[in-house]
Amino acid sequence: MATYSDLEVYKRSYRLAIELHNFSLTLPKYLQFDLADQIRRASRSIPSGIAEGYARKQSSRDTLTFLNRAQGSLDEVLFNIEFMKDINLIIEKKYKYFFEEYTICSKQLTNLIRSIVIN
Repeated sequence: MATYSDLEVYKRSYRLAIELHNFSLTLPKYLQFDLADQIRRASRSIPSGIAEGYARKQSSRDTLTFLNRAQGSLDEVLFNIEFMKDINLIIEKKYKYFFEEYTICSKQLTNLIRSIVIN
């Protein structure tokens, strides 16, 4: 791999961060500085953590720290997507799309973390 941007998990999480950012802008105004901001920050934190972890590839310990933080942010996004569904802020089709895509992303990130731990 030449750069972090070659990683499939990075590509997927980056694309999803943009999509979730755009979706969050459609949430009611009263949620823009609360839920919308939180989900934007968490979704950006995933590819950001992957990029920073990759930059520290000389130290697997440092790399794992950033990748584990990215996994935590991913779980935060999944929670917020479910929360938005349960309070009727997202339609079922959009919820399923984000949930399925972020679940795939989570599996990819878990596999990346495992590959570092094993090596």
